[in-house]
Parts: sequence; structure tokens; C-alpha cells
Amino acid sequence: MTRDTPPISRRTALRTVSGAALVSVAGCMDGNGSTGPNGSATPEGGSSVFRQVTVEETALIVQFDSDSEFDQINLIQPNGELFGQREVAAGSQQISFDLGTTYAPGEYEIVALSGEETVGESSLSVQPSLGVVEMDVGRNQPEEMWDGLESNIEEEAFVTIENQGTGPDAVTKLLFIGDVPYPSDEEGTNYIDHEDVSGIYDPESDSEVEQIIIAPGEQITLYSSRSPFAFVPGAGTSCSEESKTGEFELILETRVDGDRVTKTYSIQYSGSQETDNCEISISEG
Repeated sequence: MTRDTPPISRRTALRTVSGAALVSVAGCMDGNGSTGPNGSATPEGGSSVFRQVTVEETALIVQFDSDSEFDQINLIQPNGELFGQREVAAGSQQISFDLGTTYAPGEYEIVALSGEETVGESSLSVQPSLGVVEMDVGRNQPEEMWDGLESNIEEEAFVTIENQGTGPDAVTKLLFIGDVPYPSDEEGTNYIDHEDVSGIYDPESDSEVEQIIIAPGEQITLYSSRSPFAFVPGAGTSCSEESKTGEFELILETRVDGDRVTKTYSIQYSGSQETDNCEISISEG
């Protein structure tokens, strides 16, 4: 994420008093200790000045007692630079930082200050971890698709993904490369290198969307928007009198750290020159 804040040292970041922008991370933390399963952290000696730190959607929320003796909370990036800071109003019990989906994954520090004195701090690992749970063609599992024209649903695919990490992420592109009827590369729709084309359909807006956000611990279903399983003359793989098999790669491009999630599938076409009678079977490769 690009920030206007100039690079500063960790020591300076801990003691910075001037105003700055908000930020947010993901996970769940309680105390000054190490991060455990699902982003939770346990105290290591003494009590923390924070009651709890949790992540909801793309926001890191810090909760504390209303009579806490600090007036500022800083968030420090994994590289030691200040990410953002919030003043703590008298009597308040929580503040939040909004990270969005372009933050740098890694270990973040949450620091409580009274004037220029550090009175407490905790750390949290913020890292998304996306994985594909299931995918198939609409014609095979129409009940998993949105309500719409049967002819459109049959040509599209659904992909269920899960974020098992401690940070939010966003899927920005859905690709099908290989032996599918209408692939996403030059053999088909050819949007693989187009930054403004995601290949992701949103039933609520009935349109292709730029990205789909997935919070930590969340499972969502994506839908294709470019008909990867439509039989188009001269494109991709077509049915024939003989059954045939092939292989394709499902690719999810993501926002955080520019990572890609990939999974390989085997695909089988039944023997038929009539596309309406050509069955498609998909299994994990």
C-alpha cells in the first residue's frame, strides 16, 4: 500500500505524537504474548493495557477500558515504519485501523502511548491464506449458481474459496487456463493480461466486479463472468465423437502481496459432436 508518511525508525514510530491516517489488520489478539491459532494471542506475564484486539472484515479493532491511562495508539508495520496512529478520547473504549486489502502482510505492533511514554504494546501476525475448496461447472451443479437464465448458468463456473489466514484479502481475477472450452488466454476470451477485466461475476449487481473481498476465517463463492465452459467454434477444446481428457489450471489473482492461488484439475468430455449432449466431468488433478 502506498503511504504519504515518510520512512521513520521504529523508535520514532513508537513515540510519534503528530496526527496520521487510519489503518487496519486482521486476526484476534488478547494481551502482550505470542500469536496463536486463528490469530489469537495469549499474555506472557503481567496484564495488557488492551482488553482485546480483533479483526472484523478489513478493520483491526482495539478494545480497552474507559479509564485507560494512555492517549494514543500507534500501529507499526512489519518493516518498522509507522503505519498509522489514533488519538484516544477520554472515556472511549475502542479505536479501529482500516487496512483495506493492499497492506504488507507480516508482524504488526500495536503500541499504547501516554504523552511520549510507551505504556504497553502487543504484536500480531497479519497474513491471509486463501485456498480453493471446490469448483465445478454450472451445468453440473445448477443449485450452486445464482438465479438466472439456464443457458448462461450452464456456461459459467463457481469457485468456493476459504481464507484460513489472519488477514483479509481480495480476489481480483478469476482465470481458467488449459483444456476448457473457452479459456481465459489467447485461445479464448484473452483477458489474462487485461488489468481492467476480472472475470468475476457479482449476482447482486448483475455485473462483472473489480474484486471480491474475503475476510479472515470467511468462506465465499465466486462466479465466472466470461463463460469458460461455453463451446465456441475455433476456440479452446471442443467435443468430438470420441471421449477425451485434458487438464486445466484454475488461477486466482489476489490483492495482498500480489499472490496467485492456483489449482490443477482434470477434465473429461464425453463422446458427442452435439454440444448439448457433451458432458463435462471435472476432478482434482
